[in-house]
Amino acid sequence: MLVVTAREMRALDRLTIEKYGVPSLVLMERAGEGVAEAILDRFEKLARGGVLVVAGKGNNGGDGFVVARLLKKKRIPCEVVLLARKEELSRDAASNLRAYLKAKGKLCEVASDSIGLVAQRMKGKRLLVDAILGTGIKDEVRGLYAEVIALINSSGLPVVAVDIPSGLDADSGRPLGTSVKAEMTVTMGYPKLAQVTYPGLNYVGELVVADIGIDSRAVEEVAPRTELLEEQDVRWLVPLREPDTHKGTYGHLLVMAGSRGKTGAAILGCRAAMRVGAGLVTLAAPRSLNGIFASSMVEVMTEPLSDNADEELEPLNDQSWHRLLDRKSALLFGPGMGVKDSVRGALRWLLRNLEVPWVIDADGLNALAGEVERLRSAKTPPVLTPHPGEMARLIGSETSAVNRDRVGVARSFAREHRCYVVLKGSRTVIATMDGKVFINPTGNPGMASGGMGDVLAGMLGGFLAQGFAIEDALTLGVYLHGFVGDGVAAKKGQIGMIASDVIEGLPEGLRKLKEGRHV
Repeated sequence: MLVVTAREMRALDRLTIEKYGVPSLVLMERAGEGVAEAILDRFEKLARGGVLVVAGKGNNGGDGFVVARLLKKKRIPCEVVLLARKEELSRDAASNLRAYLKAKGKLCEVASDSIGLVAQRMKGKRLLVDAILGTGIKDEVRGLYAEVIALINSSGLPVVAVDIPSGLDADSGRPLGTSVKAEMTVTMGYPKLAQVTYPGLNYVGELVVADIGIDSRAVEEVAPRTELLEEQDVRWLVPLREPDTHKGTYGHLLVMAGSRGKTGAAILGCRAAMRVGAGLVTLAAPRSLNGIFASSMVEVMTEPLSDNADEELEPLNDQSWHRLLDRKSALLFGPGMGVKDSVRGALRWLLRNLEVPWVIDADGLNALAGEVERLRSAKTPPVLTPHPGEMARLIGSETSAVNRDRVGVARSFAREHRCYVVLKGSRTVIATMDGKVFINPTGNPGMASGGMGDVLAGMLGGFLAQGFAIEDALTLGVYLHGFVGDGVAAKKGQIGMIASDVIEGLPEGLRKLKEGRHV
């Protein structure tokens, strides 16, 4: 599902109206119809107890007037509070207010010092419709609007927001001083970025998308580059296995991971790769740890690498590298390796020479920090899988700055450094070199436990080893990771979920995702 910024949505509206001949009043009517239909579908019983539409002076308020008129037509008791004078309304809003009044709708105009009137009109109502502010605001909400938003939030009544909760920045999802907290938001045309990422998700409630007839040619011209992943987007990627195949058909993943005290990261990554269908997995790790790995993973081959008395890997020469990589179809580099000179040296060689798809995770990312310019000349652009702290180290910033603009940070880094980015966290963000972004809706707080990132990295490596196109491997892997985590939470609960639970659920998750069934 396409996701748009406020600027992109304005362009879509403008082109639909000015270039493709759909009158703006028609779009406003369709917007109001979408909200009214959603109210009747979800809140009809409450609505019949009385609805108050709180409207601003712009087009968002105009949508609200349409909602009020259409609810009144359905014999829903409804009235409007206007937080402005009628003469301040936009042209289209004024037109729809006249239509509402012509239908004998009730209207209360509220001046800046009349907050008590709003509270009075709320009495006895069962449902509020927020039509105060739309997606165009960028300044902090103050004065009457801020007071009314506080009143709405403290009312205890369910709120349906028109297009976006008033006060919410449509791109960042941050409240501009304050924001309505809605039970449901009916957005127009396409979801806005704030409505599918945090912190905006905390304010939106249930999201309903109303089709207002944006012209498809306008969409082609604006060409939004962000998508919210949906099950139908990834289900078709789950492969079917033909009967005349063998382990070599499904690729050979090399995993370079693990160090003393961090053997679990390597084990989880290898097991996850096997569970998503990689035909062969070889773990290359310090020789001193080979006994641990060989006894822990009977299905995984090991390649003991020379290490010194401090258990640090000895540098490999070109011949050793080529032997290690021979007949491997993908590489996972970094989980649990530690940040050492040997790891940095190995990473530099791989950036210069590697010819198969690969994933850099965990300590591999920390080894890359400070040398990110090497990515631009990488022989094979890697997939980077940072959590926000690792991303902050890569860009030389703070974790809070990453979290304020997860989509923007991931997109700009992938473009600038010629790589793919999987920025983990609530609503994981996938960014490609050509500027596309995918936002993943699956997953839950139970997955906030050690090793989950190692599992994801192993899954991505496993899909790449099988020959998946990089974009397909990333979208399927990230979606499936959360999909299975949601299934574990449904069966066992969120608290106490561990990474191995997700690994063991992967075969069933793949099957159910293919069948279109919930885990």
